[in-house]
Amino acid sequence: MVKAKKSSSGSSARGKASSKSQKRKPLAPAHPPQRGGVEMVDPLVQAQMKLYDEALGLFHQQKFQRAKQELEKVVAGPSKELADRARMHIKIAEQRMKPSQEQNPRTFEEHYQRGVAMMNLGRWDDARESLDKARKLAPKADHIVYALAALDCLTGEADAALANLKIAIELRGANRYHARNDEDFAFLQEDPRFTELLYPEKDGGYYRCIVLRYI
Repeated sequence: MVKAKKSSSGSSARGKASSKSQKRKPLAPAHPPQRGGVEMVDPLVQAQMKLYDEALGLFHQQKFQRAKQELEKVVAGPSKELADRARMHIKIAEQRMKPSQEQNPRTFEEHYQRGVAMMNLGRWDDARESLDKARKLAPKADHIVYALAALDCLTGEADAALANLKIAIELRGANRYHARNDEDFAFLQEDPRFTELLYPEKDGGYYRCIVLRYI
């Protein structure tokens, strides 16, 4: 009996598959890690991004003069995209700092903005004049009272700074956490009253109240 020959289709299929695998194009190299569309491989770009983040932190704290100085360093970095972003923020910072003589602030927010601009320029008397006007127009505005507390601290008036900061915290509890990381209050760091105000949970009375609630 003649045995049927096994089909060679399986081996030929394997041969075709192996030839296809050999013809596959090499995988494209992975894209470099990015952050906000900016490539982060170059250590110089990483350093530029760090400067940019620090500058934005100062910008959001309305410390425009210092923010502008850091942003100018970002402009000199290798990433064009970061430099463009920095230029945009520099323009905004310059606009916020500009004590326009033509301006005639009328609302409490306009007086507040001018007061903060004067603080950034170190013009304490002008800052206090504007912030006092803002407070008269809006005595319950916590951000105005907070700014006055910061101004008091910057001018070495510890008692007034603590009094205003306490009011600002009473108006809005979040101001307690802002003040913990605000460099404007560095003058009060060694004052125990400042610690008690910002960290009330360290007071023994606080723990006694918690215990009594569960007795």
